[in-house]
Amino acid sequence: MPGLNVSLSFFFATFALCEGARRASKALLPVGAYEGFAREAVGAVQLGACCLEMRTLVELGPWAGGFGPDLLLTLLFLLFLAHGVTLDGASANPTVSLQEFLMAEESLPGTLLKLAAQGLGMQAACTLTRLCWAWELSDLHLLQSLMAQSCSSALRTSVPHGALVEAACAFCFHLTLLHLRHSPPAYSVPAMALLVTVTAYTAGPFTSAFFNPALAASVTFACSGHTLLEYVQVYWLGPLTGMVLAVLLHQGRLPRLFQRNLFYSQKNKYRAPRGKLAPALGDTQTPAKGSSGQEPGRSRVEGPHSS
Repeated sequence: MPGLNVSLSFFFATFALCEGARRASKALLPVGAYEGFAREAVGAVQLGACCLEMRTLVELGPWAGGFGPDLLLTLLFLLFLAHGVTLDGASANPTVSLQEFLMAEESLPGTLLKLAAQGLGMQAACTLTRLCWAWELSDLHLLQSLMAQSCSSALRTSVPHGALVEAACAFCFHLTLLHLRHSPPAYSVPAMALLVTVTAYTAGPFTSAFFNPALAASVTFACSGHTLLEYVQVYWLGPLTGMVLAVLLHQGRLPRLFQRNLFYSQKNKYRAPRGKLAPALGDTQTPAKGSSGQEPGRSRVEGPHSS
């Protein structure tokens, strides 16, 4: 399978180059510049280039290379497993950055800087990947280079259905991400990779299951078949809606906008009983032992003139 070997070499080269860029930028740039811009830009290049190459294998591999779905799904899982290990905390996904902003974990300038880095990184990934395809190192790259001039839309269903599919994918992704954000990477990384693989298998035939606005914009917005407004509804508004719903379900509110929990009550589990407090030990109003049943003020032994 020479085409598969070339694609595997492309993946390894992409990971190696991006890891070198990460280490160099971490050593040369201040911490804020690295975490706010460089890390996200390099992560977007890595994610975008690998997704473009993987899309080539999915679309052309079954009939040009004889690749079965088991091989493609295994390769997709391994790719996202490697992404989770090597991205160094970068999300390379605008909806994740906006989730951090709504969770009050990131400021507005920092969020805007990350969004700009992700957009630039995805565009750079598209340019570099198409340049690699132009070298025609394999039959798959030759075909993809010819097809890149008139690409087909990744949206293969109606606009409302596509928006619903992308929203559902983003909802599952972000809800799982919120649930696992404090878990050790040994558990969270394989779980997220498995979720992405299952989501791609389920929703891929309809929208390619991007649930990443920057990735979708760089891959399919320039393709014919749908208008820009239709693409925006499916690949931008859909994932954003799914992300907001996931935050609301997980937190009960949007911490950036609301201090009060909108869904879940904050009542204490144990409530104190209403009424008067019990008399304290040694209170003067407490009847003495043996005098229960006697009226107050009446002595224990009555005098001779008592009636």
